[in-house]
Amino acid sequence: MRSRFSAMEREKCIKELQEELLDVLVIGGGITGAGIALDAAARGMKVAAVEMQDFAAGTSSRSTKLVHGGLRYLKQLQIGVVAEVGKERAIVYENGPHVTTPERMLLPIHAGGTFGTFSTSLGLKVYDYLAGVKRAERRVMLSAEQTLDKEPLLKRPGLKGGGYYVEYRTDDARLTIEVMKAAVSRGAIAVNYAMVSELIYKNGKAAGARIVDRLSGKEYAVYARCVVNAAGPWVDAVREMDRSRQGKVLQLTKGVHLVFDARRFPLRQAVYFDTPDKRMVFAIPRDGKTYVGTTDTVYKENLEHPRMTKADRAYILDAVNGMFPGLNLAASDVESSWAGVRPLIYEEGKDPSEISRKDEIWQSESGLLTIAGGKLTGYRKMAELVVDKVAERLQSQGYGTYRQSRTAALPISGGEVGGSAGFAQYAAEKTAEGEKRGLPLELARAWVLRYGSNVNRLFELYRAFGQSPEAALLPAEVGVPLQYAILEEMAVKPVDFFIRRTGAMFFDRAWVEQWIKPVTEAMAACLFWTKEQQERYLIELEDELRYAIVPADEVNRVSLPGKAISH
Repeated sequence: MRSRFSAMEREKCIKELQEELLDVLVIGGGITGAGIALDAAARGMKVAAVEMQDFAAGTSSRSTKLVHGGLRYLKQLQIGVVAEVGKERAIVYENGPHVTTPERMLLPIHAGGTFGTFSTSLGLKVYDYLAGVKRAERRVMLSAEQTLDKEPLLKRPGLKGGGYYVEYRTDDARLTIEVMKAAVSRGAIAVNYAMVSELIYKNGKAAGARIVDRLSGKEYAVYARCVVNAAGPWVDAVREMDRSRQGKVLQLTKGVHLVFDARRFPLRQAVYFDTPDKRMVFAIPRDGKTYVGTTDTVYKENLEHPRMTKADRAYILDAVNGMFPGLNLAASDVESSWAGVRPLIYEEGKDPSEISRKDEIWQSESGLLTIAGGKLTGYRKMAELVVDKVAERLQSQGYGTYRQSRTAALPISGGEVGGSAGFAQYAAEKTAEGEKRGLPLELARAWVLRYGSNVNRLFELYRAFGQSPEAALLPAEVGVPLQYAILEEMAVKPVDFFIRRTGAMFFDRAWVEQWIKPVTEAMAACLFWTKEQQERYLIELEDELRYAIVPADEVNRVSLPGKAISH
């Protein structure tokens, strides 16, 4: 039986959308929209989520990739935010330990820096309390010598010591997709590249939307008892359609991250450090790379394609070389980058870094529910609050009685691994099983760590891969994840696979360059593309490769470095 979240079933999903009267239509397929779809489906509502790009293509694949408790918000005295997201962090980890991993974080303390020894010790202790941190993960204060032992690359002059505490690293795009898959497994309909062109009204109330399929160009109508605007940076654009963009509005800011090879930036330990302008920046080792970010600047340009600029790159390089002076990193050392847009709620007179990350829910006269602001870490709670309002409305209109939210103890797709405590044993057992099936040890382990309990499906695909058409173009280590992405995760373009399904665009550029043509050819054959489509999607991916290393304000003058990609 085909998955309802398969690229092969996408047309069928669109047909179903046109035939169903939904309880809830969610506009937006990022982490917030996915969370709302899951919560609503788990309560028994008929729900659909439509996304104008690919799932997680906006902010939800372009964060710092941390499910973190928000230590910086403690500094701003946002006590409630720290307490809530700290507790939510533990829930996210428990429900999906295959996409969330504890990461020890070092906060170096320098004379004249943002944090002093006493304030750091006190702040981390309060943070542990507010966030409900497990005893084994509570903060430890280090001497200067101990701090350098953890990370020898740190600036030595003025070093007084460090704080050592736990954050949680995640793959933000895969987290989003696993949440959406969990929603679909409970009856939700989810369609990517489905752009809302206008809202539909009945007796003055929002009753659905007209949607354009960006792959075929066809337009269709979807009807629902309740419409939820979870469009992230596009929230105000949807409110414009509703003629309800008034009162509070969004303040969009851009955050850029740079990626370096670990041989050039051999960071041992994740570090959270301050910059000369008193901001805080993360440097995090991951999969043989080190990534650093983020910037925080007001953004008013293209929302679909935010890009690194020369100024963004210079800012991060200056920050890195200031804290790790022996590196002397240059622009030529940047292997990749990503830029994301934060949909914050505007606060007059505040610098972008000072604006609250707290979420808010608004309801317009037409009944359109809008969720704005918030953080990746708090997605589940945000969804719960939205669906509480949806349930209240549906019940008041006589459309049934709905239970309370169940998502606090509901594993996401791939999360059936015995919780955080059981994941290590589960991973060991499944890795051994993969070896018995003929997989190389490291590949079996990598699949288990990426896909969690969904690895069983990859094992099935691997068994049959030799007889598949893709085997003529790709080795199993590329072809099987590609098949899985198409059949189980609605990947419909090469960019979906290389960016959101694997993260390779950011952390393994050479792998993307090696397989860009064969993957595109395999997808073209599987999804019956025309030559024109194949060419267009290949160029789209090449553009992403180019913009990942060449600043937007230089790209017209600079050709893509490295091996030429012919097509």
